[in-house]
Amino acid sequence: MVELLSPARDKASLNSAINNGADSVYIGIQGYNMRANVANFSIDDIVDAVKVCHESDVKLYLCTNTVMKEADLIELRKMMPLIKSSGADAVIISDLGALSIATKADIPVHMSVQANLSNSEALDVLKQLGVSRVVLSRENSLKEIKKIAENTDMEIEVFVHGAMCVAISGRCFLSSHLYNKSANCGECLQPCRKEWKVISEDGKELIISGSDFKGYEESIEDIGEFIEKSDKTHIFSPKDLCMIEHIPELIEAGVSVFKIEGRAKPADYVATVTRVYREAINFYNDDKWNSSTLPENLEKWKKDLAKVFNRGFDTGFFFRTPCETSSSNQATSIKKDVGVVVNYYQKVEAAEIKLWENLEVGDEIIIQGNTTGSIIIEVESMQVNGNNIDKISKGQNVAIHVEKKVRPNDSVYKRIKKI
Repeated sequence: MVELLSPARDKASLNSAINNGADSVYIGIQGYNMRANVANFSIDDIVDAVKVCHESDVKLYLCTNTVMKEADLIELRKMMPLIKSSGADAVIISDLGALSIATKADIPVHMSVQANLSNSEALDVLKQLGVSRVVLSRENSLKEIKKIAENTDMEIEVFVHGAMCVAISGRCFLSSHLYNKSANCGECLQPCRKEWKVISEDGKELIISGSDFKGYEESIEDIGEFIEKSDKTHIFSPKDLCMIEHIPELIEAGVSVFKIEGRAKPADYVATVTRVYREAINFYNDDKWNSSTLPENLEKWKKDLAKVFNRGFDTGFFFRTPCETSSSNQATSIKKDVGVVVNYYQKVEAAEIKLWENLEVGDEIIIQGNTTGSIIIEVESMQVNGNNIDKISKGQNVAIHVEKKVRPNDSVYKRIKKI
């Protein structure tokens, strides 16, 4: 059974991952992980996070995978006993010094993708140092992963969905050079996602578009064109990774853990992506992958993944060197803040919602909160004062059937299809 590992930036995301079928969740510790610019868990929060996960038979891993300087190790030595006592299932690490500190504290260690692991010999060395799982470099092909898996008994973890970094295993210095914010210390400001001009020393500009850049098999003369006219390109911004169509190949190659990228993403993103990959894994485990229903399921899964933030989808390095660039968010829908939960009536499974935007039967809504996580449903029925209605104007309270428990002050959003 492959393990599905989901990200969480906060309590709402954590509960979204758990409620949508994650086997494990990974979170960041303040000051020691690769997402310093988003909300992270304090050491006090981790005890509660572990409890919430373990109550649902879900494992919790802590990211401590930044570049470690001498002063950082001093603090990490103080922190490791606290991590051990919290009951966390493992730490994700890229630094050898941090690895030594974690193993001395008797905490299971997973080696981060930041370590750029690409061969079984390196895995053997890490196993001797106490590592139990490795996150392989994103630059490995599926064929290479299979060979590595054949030559090791360690758990193999790979990213299957989410943002792709233009730099090898995330080792990028662009943010540090431009803004003095080190990507390798978790402070990346993602200048790669901007539009850029590529200018030669004689002042000519290189224009590269998706239609021009056919791939690595083309000769360099065929990629773009030097012309006088000014233009911009997303040359440093690759498409997002999406392997939903390739579940069997990954499992049969020896991958133990499917990892979803996204510790900077909101709870509804975590809920959607986790649910889709859970459904796909279960579909494979139930021996349905070769059934006649596969095409319709794949179409539904891809449509659902496209609803939340994405830069377009690609298969990364699994089958070829990725060659397509991407602009910003290409999600097929946006979410609009439409109301707040006032009360939830357990016996009739109904949520009372105060609306500040119009709502209709058939609308897709997201109800989101720290404990609730993120619940995504289609409005099937609405009532006001016990009477069924098809639509309601803003400024009123309405009762909506919601099977799962929601809570007062949970936010309510409506998904609106992009035009």
